[in-house]
Amino acid sequence: MDIKDKISSQREFFNSGKTLDIDYRIELLKSLRSGIIEMEEEISSALKRDLGKSSFESYMCEIGLVLSEINYMINHIKKFSKKERVKTPLAQFKSKSYKIKSPYGLVLIMSPWNYPFMLTISPLVDAISAGNICVVKPSAYSKYTSEIIKKLLENYLPKEVVTVALGGRDVNGYLLNIKFDYIFFTGSVNVGKLVMEKASKNLTPVTLELGGKSPCIVDENTDLNLAAKRIVFGKYLNLGQTCVVPDYVIVNEDIKGEFIKYLKDEIISQFGKDPIGNSDYGKIINEKHFARLKGLIKNEDIIIVGYCDDDKLKIEPTILDNITMESPCMKEEIFGPILPVMTFKDREDIIDIIKINPTPLALYIFTNDETLKNHILNNVSFGGGCVNDTIIHLATEQMGFGGVGTSGMGSYHGKSGFDTFTHEKSIVEKSNFIDLPMRYQPYTKKNEKLLRKFLK
Repeated sequence: MDIKDKISSQREFFNSGKTLDIDYRIELLKSLRSGIIEMEEEISSALKRDLGKSSFESYMCEIGLVLSEINYMINHIKKFSKKERVKTPLAQFKSKSYKIKSPYGLVLIMSPWNYPFMLTISPLVDAISAGNICVVKPSAYSKYTSEIIKKLLENYLPKEVVTVALGGRDVNGYLLNIKFDYIFFTGSVNVGKLVMEKASKNLTPVTLELGGKSPCIVDENTDLNLAAKRIVFGKYLNLGQTCVVPDYVIVNEDIKGEFIKYLKDEIISQFGKDPIGNSDYGKIINEKHFARLKGLIKNEDIIIVGYCDDDKLKIEPTILDNITMESPCMKEEIFGPILPVMTFKDREDIIDIIKINPTPLALYIFTNDETLKNHILNNVSFGGGCVNDTIIHLATEQMGFGGVGTSGMGSYHGKSGFDTFTHEKSIVEKSNFIDLPMRYQPYTKKNEKLLRKFLK
């Protein structure tokens, strides 16, 4: 069956109203959860083949987060789906007002290769929870995980609810020329622009989860040892192939040398003296990205730590010194295990450095100075972030995760995810018991006075 026929069948199923049944949605989520648990070993194996991820990291950053999202939705979906009463203005007496939660319909979910399981299944969970049917397009770069995703979804969810489309750019282009009711895209800024352009032709709403150069600020008023530990964890997780990774560090110039020493010590502590030989240390996704990252290292003046293994597509955790805004590594999102270190003298230097680049997806600041913290958080535009830690802000269903400006639009996780895939119908239900005459012609001075009183 061709993709258009599958989509046509899906639309017929959606029009039947079956997904409006909350219990049916919960059944779907429970079936998906069972499938993930039963196929966990296969999923981990695929992630290992694509990105060299250990089973621990695969569960911590992908499988476990998806299961957490599913459990949260199962426990809250009935509450999220309820009709919501709101106050009615006196001018509309006698009536009641409420909002009805409605699914959009057919949703296209396009996911990237860096967290191929989590960034495909997590938005799918939110979309299903809201009552939508979906076409899922995982990345061609993470082909083993994409194949497992197809197997999982075809075995544990009805084909009328989810269709999986595998392939490269030709498939992406084909799908983007089909009219969907909503598009959820995670990936690069350039492809995000294309998605938005295609969506605009059908006036299709979109959520774009993009990226950018996320800064990490280190003030002298902090625990430098702990800061280095948490930055090394966040930066080199998945070899830096993370959309919210600390892209570069801006450290107070008085403590740069001390801080770099802590960074080097932490790299050894977390990955050993031979990270390339560490079986839990992953790999770069493909030769194209590997070559790009090698170029960024080659063009810098001083490499404090770093070694590349061409055969294994591995790059050791690397720190770059003597970096300026003109350095090649500051001209693009790094998306690899390379950490440039810059310095600042005062708080305005920090703002000036960050604002040279477009709005980042994340921002991290390590400080115990409340004034500095509030100054940065209030004066810099970014998607989300952490104070005195990295990465962890995206791992909670209690807050939405998303970007702003060039780092994206819209958010998901938990209720934010349910709301993203939900249209709220605003309804005023008027009583026939009484009808206020002042809105009708002919207009009179008396009715105008009444109107002004009501609408003040």
